[in-house]
Amino acid sequence: METVPAAARPRKAKKIPAYLIYEEMDGKPIYRKGYKSVLNKSKTLEDIMGSSTLQSEIHMYINSLLFTHLGLEKYAIYSNEAGLHLEKGNNLAGDIFVYDARVMTGAKVGKRYSDVPPLLAFEIDIEADLEAMTEMGYVSRKIEKLLRFGVKKVFWISTEAQRVLVAETGKDWITVAWEKNIEIVPGLSMNILEHLQKRGIVLENDR
Repeated sequence: METVPAAARPRKAKKIPAYLIYEEMDGKPIYRKGYKSVLNKSKTLEDIMGSSTLQSEIHMYINSLLFTHLGLEKYAIYSNEAGLHLEKGNNLAGDIFVYDARVMTGAKVGKRYSDVPPLLAFEIDIEADLEAMTEMGYVSRKIEKLLRFGVKKVFWISTEAQRVLVAETGKDWITVAWEKNIEIVPGLSMNILEHLQKRGIVLENDR
């Protein structure tokens, strides 16, 4: 009986651990950016999960606006890569979700992803590996899913382009330079560049 040399045998695909899955869309896993570096042991999981100081600063700024101006009596403000279960096969992550506290009641809080549509969603850059699609394809697809699920307004901040994509239910999506005042809700706006300048933060392309 003829045997096939070991070198010629098809290799079994290496199973990717569940902890490297960032999201699930249409039943397909989307892995964390940098997951291959963890698989080949050139980086650890902690290495690819951390935010840059700029991302953290923007996150802090937006959270401070939301907590100060919206408060926790009427709103529930979730961050730290909050999970959202839209339906079977669609589980997304978000940097900041803002819920109506009358809808996101204590009875809805537990160990599973939220299945309640937030009012607002904020994303800072892209944390997913995009081998299978373009950046804009991923962003558009995720925003469309969020809006169809019931999110009223999505803000996607790009630290590279220094712009904010604003997508709102029933309106055309717009892209705004982050030195502009961008309305979050009536009576509350954010101006990312103004905040950075107040903090004395100078970015590479500002020098």
